[in-house]
Amino acid sequence: MNKYLTELIGTFFLFLTIGLAVTGHAAEAPLAIGCALAVMIFAGGHISGAHYNPAVTLAVWLRGRCPTADVASYWAAQVIGASLAAVLVRHFNGPGSVGSFASTPKILAAEFLFTFALCYVVLNVATAKVNANNSFFGLAIGLTVFVGATVVGPISGGAFNPAVAVGATELGLFNVGNLWIYLVAEFAAAATAAAVFKFANPTDR
Repeated sequence: MNKYLTELIGTFFLFLTIGLAVTGHAAEAPLAIGCALAVMIFAGGHISGAHYNPAVTLAVWLRGRCPTADVASYWAAQVIGASLAAVLVRHFNGPGSVGSFASTPKILAAEFLFTFALCYVVLNVATAKVNANNSFFGLAIGLTVFVGATVVGPISGGAFNPAVAVGATELGLFNVGNLWIYLVAEFAAAATAAAVFKFANPTDR
């Protein structure tokens, strides 16, 4: 089950990035999409092989490196991940803008999702035993922030960090009345990422 969850999460963030970058006409859309795929591969490769693509799963299976019993479940997880992301892209693109940033539900969702992504990547690349002493953890973490800032920066400001949210509020970049949204979303995302990491890496204690 941990492999399928990893495939769902990776495909979800890949398509969420594609959907938001393309519909938001982000100048860095191709770079953000490539970086989203890269960081999810860094994060999930040691668990599922990080396919995030039914065609890749088929190729790996034909190569003999994916068990037959996993193929249908990988495909299902990948399709579900992309479908869930599509729902959120429609949510983010719907009505509800207030001031310079979006409405409370959109800020909450944007900050939760990409703080989760950031913490998920940090835990997998910087704390997992299998990735100990790697040389790519800083790149993976930094690129995760780049992806988030590119696709949801216009929605929430792209804090993904309670300290940044406080600092941005002090500078007047965020509305002081919205600070609680950032703090709730980011701490909840961190706790969720930790729970997912423990589930996906049950022997990593």
